[in-house]
Amino acid sequence: MNSVTRFGRNLLRVEDNRLLTGKGRYVGNLPENGAAFLVILRSPYAHAEIKPADTSAAKTMPGVLAVYTGEDLVADGINPMPFLPMFKRTGGADMAAPPRHLLAVGRVRYVGEPVVAIVAETKAAALDAAETVLVDYDGLPPVLDMREAVTPGAPALTPDAPDNIAAETAFGDPEAVEAAFAGAAHVVKISMLNQRLVANAMEPRSLLAVPQEDGRLNIYKACQAPTLTRQFVAGAVLGEDEEKIRVIVGDIGGGFGMKSGVHNEEALACYAARRLNRPVKYISERGEEFSSSVHGRDHVTDAEMAIDADGKILAVKCDTLANMGAYLMPTGAFIPLMLGPKVLPGTYHIPAIQVRVRGVLTNTMPTAAYRGAGRPENIFTIERLMDEAAAALGLDGAEIRRRNLVQPAAMPYKTVMGEVYDSGNFPQMLAGVLEAADWSGFSARQAEAKSRGKLLGHAVTSYIEWTGAYQFTETVDVTVTGEGRVIVNSATQAMGQGLETAYTQLVALKLGVDPSVVTIVQGDTDVVKGPGSYGSRSAYVGGAAVTHGADQWVETAMPLAAEALEASAADLEFGLAAFRIAGTDREIGIFELAEAQPGKMITVKATHTVENSSWPNGAHVAEVEVDPETGVTKIVRYTTTDDVGYAINQMLVEGQIHGGIAQGVGQALMEHCRYDPESGQLITGSFMDYQMPRAEDFCSFNVTLDQSVPCQTNPLGVKGCGESGTVAATPTILNAILNALRPLGVKHLEMPATPLAVWEAIENAKA
Repeated sequence: MNSVTRFGRNLLRVEDNRLLTGKGRYVGNLPENGAAFLVILRSPYAHAEIKPADTSAAKTMPGVLAVYTGEDLVADGINPMPFLPMFKRTGGADMAAPPRHLLAVGRVRYVGEPVVAIVAETKAAALDAAETVLVDYDGLPPVLDMREAVTPGAPALTPDAPDNIAAETAFGDPEAVEAAFAGAAHVVKISMLNQRLVANAMEPRSLLAVPQEDGRLNIYKACQAPTLTRQFVAGAVLGEDEEKIRVIVGDIGGGFGMKSGVHNEEALACYAARRLNRPVKYISERGEEFSSSVHGRDHVTDAEMAIDADGKILAVKCDTLANMGAYLMPTGAFIPLMLGPKVLPGTYHIPAIQVRVRGVLTNTMPTAAYRGAGRPENIFTIERLMDEAAAALGLDGAEIRRRNLVQPAAMPYKTVMGEVYDSGNFPQMLAGVLEAADWSGFSARQAEAKSRGKLLGHAVTSYIEWTGAYQFTETVDVTVTGEGRVIVNSATQAMGQGLETAYTQLVALKLGVDPSVVTIVQGDTDVVKGPGSYGSRSAYVGGAAVTHGADQWVETAMPLAAEALEASAADLEFGLAAFRIAGTDREIGIFELAEAQPGKMITVKATHTVENSSWPNGAHVAEVEVDPETGVTKIVRYTTTDDVGYAINQMLVEGQIHGGIAQGVGQALMEHCRYDPESGQLITGSFMDYQMPRAEDFCSFNVTLDQSVPCQTNPLGVKGCGESGTVAATPTILNAILNALRPLGVKHLEMPATPLAVWEAIENAKA
């Protein structure tokens, strides 16, 4: 059964008319209504002791309403921002990190750290005042590199972690792994960097905090998790009851995980609005997005794989240093220390595993969620190992994968990491993508490229992706009005992925109404509360809740319809937006029934919990053409077969996979957030220095959705899809480049594989 027959026709995106005609509801477009503007004075030092800033001149500048320092906030009872203390350091000591103050107190630990906040009538006035603030910095040696940070004698960011290790985790059976390695026919090793990335959403971080006459504070914010934002601001910043806070989210110009938490500047705007009792607005500049929005990835990994003579995996060892940056964001450690390693086995049967991950403190911007959040890094590790093993044995990359795939008969399959794959047919996905990509015809295309002086390489990735973020419950409100509308309130959050369309499609099908009468309401904590959207949880958790809510509405309205029809509820049936007496033509429509109620509407609140995570998976194939004279890499073919369970709307799913591939390719070929190793200055602080992929960098994607293996953990049979492309694309592209270069003697290449990096690898191999 495909998505069209199961969920109805694929709707065109219902949100696009609003967005394409300039009617989007972004924070930057909201009426200012006398809002003051927040500007942040930031540290130019990566590591320094600081004395309380001299703000006397700034406070007298025209239009200035307030100037805050870290000491001011401490005196006002504002505590450091909390993180999740769920891990331990070596030996069992508590997780450790420097206190993350909204404004620096006593020491700064990365370039761009907020030091002073200025609130003024206009942004220009705040910027002018910032120029008059005097801060006395006493520079300290910074540590930027993770490996250097954990060496004895390295500068320590906090006395609680003299070795700069905030926490560590370990998984697996070391004795079983050592025994497997001792008996292995081959052992392959890799050492590699998953470089630091910047999310670079089109819409920068934005917030408008507006005090209300009744004492509440309305917060208009571009965020993925309104309820969590409300809890954080109420508890950690303002120290007041959550009921006094309302978070309202309109449209979001991209989130990518970066907008799932609360940054210092956003919290400061809320604080200032409360203290000044007037609206305060903060709109991040693009340069601030580079220096002070949470970064992603930044892992150094050493990994080994033991294989037998037939290419079967015996065991895997993996040791990762994960850069936490200078402070711990709420999910900063959870992603690399817990979430990411869960997918390290990938789609393969691995009998024994040993994993260690250490979260390292450095003088850099903190890291947190970035599309894929731990899964791309670990799938990259296992897929790089698979290609190295294939090279060591002289096997085709597809063949060694085929020999090790978990078989469908093993489902549900419990991995060596303790996770349970509820469903999947990995051999079918691999076979499907190889056929669609014409894997067997590669040699002819490679010969043709060689005749033009080019190197053609290809690679296949078999991937799996964990979704859900351990947040499996959602609540929705479903309302049918006498005016002919169906309104659904959901706490999941649209940010470009098309949730309004998907939910509209589900509700229209369930209630039998035209999609045009359905309205999806999201992003208002006064209306509905829930975890929000991250970890690709929206469709399979939120969508299941929407469907359940529609079913609950029918069940609740059935007795009302029976009363209206003067019949027994047991004699009624429902379909095509009406209740009817079975076997007759007597019926009452849902809108007519709602009109007859005292409030001229029928509303049902429904809570639904899915059983567990979903495990989207599939296989990607890339062919790349490398110019050995310039190092320029061109993607000439990209083919995928993706198992997303049942697709609610195939166009939306394919769009998410396209976008995910683009971000994965960006990491593989060009993106890299870099700091100067001596000073800690950010040297990729603009689009002049940080390259982003463009349409011309891609070929057309050949995407096939295999819907033959529905998910077993939710009633819709759907699996998350928002991050799958990112998980698979990075190893696929890099392995394809290495496949092209391996005949020249190139065995390793760090990301990003820029033209210079590729050219240097070729020249070094010649030497």
